[in-house]
Amino acid sequence: MIDPMTRRALVTGASRGIGAAIAHALAESGHQVAVHYRSGADEARQVAEGLPGEGHVTVQGDLGANQAEQVVSETVEKLGGLDVLVNNAGIYFHHNISTTGFEEWQQAWRRTIELNLYGPADLTWHAVRHMGEGGRVINVGSRGAFRGEPDAPAYGAAKAGLHAMTQSLAQSLAPQGIAVAAVAPGFVRTDMVTELLASPAGEAIRAQSPFGRVGEPREVAAAVAWLASESALWASGTVMDVNGASYLR
Repeated sequence: MIDPMTRRALVTGASRGIGAAIAHALAESGHQVAVHYRSGADEARQVAEGLPGEGHVTVQGDLGANQAEQVVSETVEKLGGLDVLVNNAGIYFHHNISTTGFEEWQQAWRRTIELNLYGPADLTWHAVRHMGEGGRVINVGSRGAFRGEPDAPAYGAAKAGLHAMTQSLAQSLAPQGIAVAAVAPGFVRTDMVTELLASPAGEAIRAQSPFGRVGEPREVAAAVAWLASESALWASGTVMDVNGASYLR
């Protein structure tokens, strides 16, 4: 039976990496979590089964194929409502303008914007219609929106758009008691970058921060969990840097 006092959260792209860490942090703070995935069903199920607490579920959907409404509806059906949306899912393509053909360049821009900006926008539109006072929307942006992404300009542009959307919606949703904020991580150690960090390039990546290391998924997740909390209402509109002082603005 669903406890009506339990807060319910949807975390997109939560079958691994930062998303999985966010799901765990929210579950630790008492949320029932919907672990969203696109294709990693087994990984998502393992994440959900490993979360502290009870009542966690998985939801599937391709956010680049106009399935945002389906994802939100399934979440609400399984959890009985929705209080927190974490827009974490995203993609990263290398497409340096000097070395990329025009067709590939176009595809990289369209796919990146579709998943990293349109997807969160669509999910947010559907999600806030199920939220009441105390609702939270938290977007996972990037320091690349500020410092630039020369090898992935569409990624930097999409994250900059996500930050701007965060601030715009923070103002428009405040009358409903819904807070909107974002985190802007730097380089984070996940399974996808293990080989890169172990290569000769790893030393330079770690040196970007004066701490001499890269971030951990749990450190980004801790910031998200705080922004999802009741005490973070007045942080609405914030884009919180979580980059180990690797980029200051």
